Amino acid sequence: PSLFDSPVERYVKARQSVQRFTLVQLGKCGSDMESYLPRYVVHSYNFFLLPSTLGIKDVEFTLSASSIQFLSHYGFDYNKFLKDGIPYMNEVQEKILRQHLLAGTWKVCSNADRDVLKKAIDEVTTWIAAAKEEDTMILQDLSGYHIIEVQLVLRQALENVWTEPLGDKKVMVKKVSPEHRQLLENSSYDRCQKKLILLSARGFTNLFEILVKVKKPLVGHNMLMDLMHLHDKFYRPLPESYEEFKRNIHNLFPVIIDTKTVTKSVQKVRCTDKNITHPLVFGSNLNPKGPPCPVIALASGCSRYAEKKFPHEAGYDAFLCGSVLLMSAHLLLCRSTDGAVEAEPSFSQYLAVLAEHVNKVNFIRGGVSSINFSGEDSPCRHPPALVVHVRGWPGLTEGQIYQEFKAHCSFDVRRLSKNQFILLSNKYKQVRHLLRHYRHHPHLQVSVYRHWRHSPSVNCLLQ
Repeated sequence: PSLFDSPVERYVKARQSVQRFTLVQLGKCGSDMESYLPRYVVHSYNFFLLPSTLGIKDVEFTLSASSIQFLSHYGFDYNKFLKDGIPYMNEVQEKILRQHLLAGTWKVCSNADRDVLKKAIDEVTTWIAAAKEEDTMILQDLSGYHIIEVQLVLRQALENVWTEPLGDKKVMVKKVSPEHRQLLENSSYDRCQKKLILLSARGFTNLFEILVKVKKPLVGHNMLMDLMHLHDKFYRPLPESYEEFKRNIHNLFPVIIDTKTVTKSVQKVRCTDKNITHPLVFGSNLNPKGPPCPVIALASGCSRYAEKKFPHEAGYDAFLCGSVLLMSAHLLLCRSTDGAVEAEPSFSQYLAVLAEHVNKVNFIRGGVSSINFSGEDSPCRHPPALVVHVRGWPGLTEGQIYQEFKAHCSFDVRRLSKNQFILLSNKYKQVRHLLRHYRHHPHLQVSVYRHWRHSPSVNCLLQ
């Protein structure tokens, strides 16, 4: 990310990243407000995800070595991700699979799957030669998509067999007449119907569509990339148009709250654990003179999060994110009423005080402060840009300029002309320091950028 980035430029960069990488884990945390005991009971879930392998095209994705090390350090279970990951697909992938299922032209992608299927076919073809009608056999040690794929392959290859899943990694194979087979295929009890196969292949996408349907507020932390992955993996491939992406997300989730945006407006918070920075963990004593903060309790099935911290586990991060939202909203409500808050504020009251932050997602180091999914993006107030005029130092590159100023301050660099560069910082202190430090430099003249004076297009027009 660069301070020079417009939302469109940043979207193009992020879109390339999202298309290359996959999701390995998704965390969801929902809460219920108990009326008889005023507290929020939260239910936190972890979903290990793996792209669907049932279809005609194998999904390829990139792994980042540093990300693998990072997740390993925090105990991420890669075996669970690879062996038990829940499948998912977007609308385009689902349409392709549906067409090939109906036409009978779907293919097995994985070599491991092919080995399993070959073994099953060999067993059935050896058995069926001597079998009588209504005889059965059991195929064992099948899991995941193998249970579906074995049935599809056998039914497609042999018109006198019928298959049924038995659970516990088993499939029953029965020898039947072609007439009996046709009756069974038209039965509503067929566990291998195309719609059921699609339901299984869609996996987590089914839950995603429920979340879209209920239209509940969607809360995240620094969530631009999260929203892009949700769109790309479960809805549709990311469009080229930034504005179309914004419209699509707003239609899917009309109420979005980014805790990063909210906490920017909360200037004084008490953090109980400085080791956890994603997101902030608030203390329970935010407003000692006012009414008590909302009580947050973990549901019985999620109690391990109350006993131990699991930083960067998706479900735990989702729990922290929801907690941050409630605590921040409570603090903002206290401020807006000068502490005159009723003992048990409702969630609608919290939403009211959060209204100015709704649908505004934090924009990291860029030309706007936040992306507004329901209107125009908010402009960012950076310190003034600086222009560096190079004298007697030919062939200087952006990278060399960056290294020159890196020792003093954090700036982003962009070439303006052959011997001029623009510097951008998000801190006024750094701008003032650089102007003082380079006042008498023999090769680099640093001054405040003035569009009418330094813009190449303006200079060209004046000349």
